[in-house]
Amino acid sequence: MFQKLKQYKIVYEVYNFFNKKYLSHNVPLYRKYKLKKKYYSSVSNQDFKGLKEEINLYDKKDSKEFLPENADFLALEKKIQDALLDWSTNGYSVISNFFSEKEVDSINFEIDDLISSGVLKPRYNGKKYMFANRFSEKINEIANGKMKRILEVLLSREVELFQTINFNTGSEQRTHSDSVHMTTFPKGNLIATWVALEDVTIDDGPLHYYPGSHKLPYIMNEDYDNSGSKFKLGKKSYHAYEDKVEEVLFRSKLKKKTFLAKKGDMLIWHGNLMHGGNKVNIEGNTRKSMVFHYYAKDVICYHEITQRPTIKGKFGK
Repeated sequence: MFQKLKQYKIVYEVYNFFNKKYLSHNVPLYRKYKLKKKYYSSVSNQDFKGLKEEINLYDKKDSKEFLPENADFLALEKKIQDALLDWSTNGYSVISNFFSEKEVDSINFEIDDLISSGVLKPRYNGKKYMFANRFSEKINEIANGKMKRILEVLLSREVELFQTINFNTGSEQRTHSDSVHMTTFPKGNLIATWVALEDVTIDDGPLHYYPGSHKLPYIMNEDYDNSGSKFKLGKKSYHAYEDKVEEVLFRSKLKKKTFLAKKGDMLIWHGNLMHGGNKVNIEGNTRKSMVFHYYAKDVICYHEITQRPTIKGKFGK
């Protein structure tokens, strides 16, 4: 019964109505774009049709050419500069040994403590531990330190952490773009990092991605017939979205790349980069890792699939 009720937008809107404190961030932006929306209203890509959409600097200009003109970029150490130069072309950057072994061990200790104490509980088939940042000052410090400064260089604007996700094993998630889950207007204002908390082998279900796929059109609900109606969400399953991604990638001829990371390595990816998790070949193998998702500040934030505005900062500390 509850699953059937969740098809109706009003169910989310009633919940949203009582969470104004955590949804008001969109209100001045609705006014800016002259959208007749309340803070609790359903919102989707369809609402922005016909609106002028600003394109981020390194989505319209070549990072290899223009990053060296950025003073904040020049303040970074040379190995990080080298890793970022091809951002516009690839849609991702890999920085080896970004975190020291001591830093990674401290993250692992903190996450293990949150899990063993019951603060973090497994979700989504038991593979994901969500929002450690809302319960840990240490994780917050890491999220808002040297990593954040690099992301702000790539987006050329201030960013704020939305969520973290921890994995003890490979996700085995089919290829997807984060932008259908954490969506922005203007588009392109989500950026994320994946940090290896141990060495990863081909048998552990490593991360994969498609270089250059961030340049593909964003796949929204209407692209796989999941827009729904004025009162109801679309009826398509998430598998239908994944099938659409597979179809688009097949036509694109882009090549899959697998990331056999070493402990402390960090992958940064564009919000529209297609990525996922390979199959775990040896049952019981771990793949400890941590994801940090950031929204740019001063953009409209929502979730395209469920057509909900993003709730920010409700739980934990």
